[in-house]
Amino acid sequence: MQQLQNYINGQLIAPAAGQYIDNYNPATGQVYALIPDSDAQDVELAVQAALAAFPAWSSTPAETRGRLLMRIADLIDQNLDRLAKAESVDNGKPLKLAKAVDIPRASSNMRFYGTAIQHFASEAHYMEGTEAINYTVRHPHGVAGCISPWNLPLYLFTWKIAPALAAGNCVVAKPSEVTPMTAYLLSELCMEAGLPAGVLNIVHGYGHKVGAAITAHPRVPVISFTGGTATGRSIAATAAPMFKKLSLELGGKNPNIIFADCDFTNALHTSIQSSFANQGQICLCGSRIFIERPLYEQFRDAFVEKAKALTVGDPLEDGTKQGALVSEQHLQKVLSYIDLAKQEGGSILCGGQQVQVAGRCEHGWFLAPTVIEGLPYNCRTNTEEIFGPVVTLTPFDTEEEVLRYANCTDYGLSSTIWTQNLPRAHRVAHQLHAGIIWINTWLLRDLRTPFGGMKNSGVGREGGFEALNFFTEPQNVCVKL
Repeated sequence: MQQLQNYINGQLIAPAAGQYIDNYNPATGQVYALIPDSDAQDVELAVQAALAAFPAWSSTPAETRGRLLMRIADLIDQNLDRLAKAESVDNGKPLKLAKAVDIPRASSNMRFYGTAIQHFASEAHYMEGTEAINYTVRHPHGVAGCISPWNLPLYLFTWKIAPALAAGNCVVAKPSEVTPMTAYLLSELCMEAGLPAGVLNIVHGYGHKVGAAITAHPRVPVISFTGGTATGRSIAATAAPMFKKLSLELGGKNPNIIFADCDFTNALHTSIQSSFANQGQICLCGSRIFIERPLYEQFRDAFVEKAKALTVGDPLEDGTKQGALVSEQHLQKVLSYIDLAKQEGGSILCGGQQVQVAGRCEHGWFLAPTVIEGLPYNCRTNTEEIFGPVVTLTPFDTEEEVLRYANCTDYGLSSTIWTQNLPRAHRVAHQLHAGIIWINTWLLRDLRTPFGGMKNSGVGREGGFEALNFFTEPQNVCVKL
C-alpha cells in the first residue's frame, strides 16, 4: 500500500507525528493508500522553508520563474496517462474526463501563469504642473497559503499555486485529504523540474489541523481557499482579525434558464453535461433548471430520457459516463437531500437511488443521475447546495418570475441562459446575481477572465491578472522631478 509523504523544503518527508489517514478508492470503497495526518508542526516546517526560500525566489527574474512553471507544465503533459488514472482512482470520476479535462487544465494553469507574469505591467501617472510622476510596483506578499478542494483536485490545486509562484511568492499548500494523490505526484514533478527547495511546500492532512494551522499562522499573510461556504466562513473568522488578504471561492446553487426560443438540441445536450459532469460535483453545475412553460414538457421528457441513458459504472471503463461519488459520507449526504425532496413534495422522475456496480466496484459509492420536479422554487432542496448528480426542474412564465426564482438563494456563483433573443440574453444576464454568466454555452472558460461569485459564493476573484493582483501588494512611488 502506497504511503504518501509531505513535500517540504524540496524533499518528501514523513509527517512529524508519524500518523496517517486512510485514503479510499471511491469506486471500490477500499483503502488503497495512506495520507500523512499532518499538524501544526508540519505546517511550521513548511512555513520556515518558504520563508527561507522567499528572498531568492522573489528576486528571481519573472522570465526564469515562468520557465520553471512551463517545465512543470511539460512534465504534466508527459505524465498525462499516469496523472489521469491517479485522479480517476482517487476521486471516482471517469478516466476519460480526467484525461480530457482535469489534467490538461492543470497543465494550462501552469503554462498560462508561466507566460502571464512576463506581461504583468505596472502603471505610471504624470502630474502636470507639479513636475512629479507616480508609478506603481507590485511586490509578492511572502508566503501564500493555498487550500484546494476534492472535486477537481489537480485542476484547482494548480489554479492557485501557479499565480502565487509566478508572482514571486513561496507557497504552503494543502490539497484535500479526500483526494491527495495528484498533488503528491505533482511534488515529484516539481523535484524533477528543478523547482528550488522551499518555493512550494505541500502539507497533507485534515482541514481542522493543517488548514487551520496555515490560516492562523502569523507569517502567512495571504490565503486562497476553494471549498464549502461553512469552511470559508471559519477561515474568514480567523483571518480577518489578522488583516490577512483573502480569496474565498465557495459554494454554488446555479440556475440554468431555458427559454422556449432556445436551440433545443444544444440546450438539451449541454444541460445534461452541466447537470451531471463529474457526478454533479462541480461548483459550476446547473442544479436548478428553469424551463419556460411552452417548452417544459418537451424538454423535461427529453432530459429525463438522456439522464436515464447515462452509464453509471467503473470509472476506468471507456463507456462509463457517471463514476462514483467521492466518499461514502458524501453519498449519504446527497441521498439525504433526495429524501428531503420527497418530503417537500417533489416527484422523482429518474434516479434517486444508489447503484450497485458488478465486479471490482461492487462496494463503490455510486448514485443514479436524479431528476426531480414539483418542488417550490424556494424550498431547501432548491436553495441549499447538494453537490451531487441531482437536479430539479421548474416551469416559469415570465422573465420577472424566473429572475425571482434564480436569485432566491444565498449563492451567486454562475448562471446559464438559453435563448436566441440577444437583447433578452443581455437583459436577463445583467439582472442575475452571479459572478459568471454563460449564454448558450456552459463551462467555456477563458483563463484571462475573472472567476468568482457573489453573496455566499465567495469573496474576490481568481483567474487572469486578477490572480496576479491578488498575490501581490501594490506600492505607489511618487517622485518629484
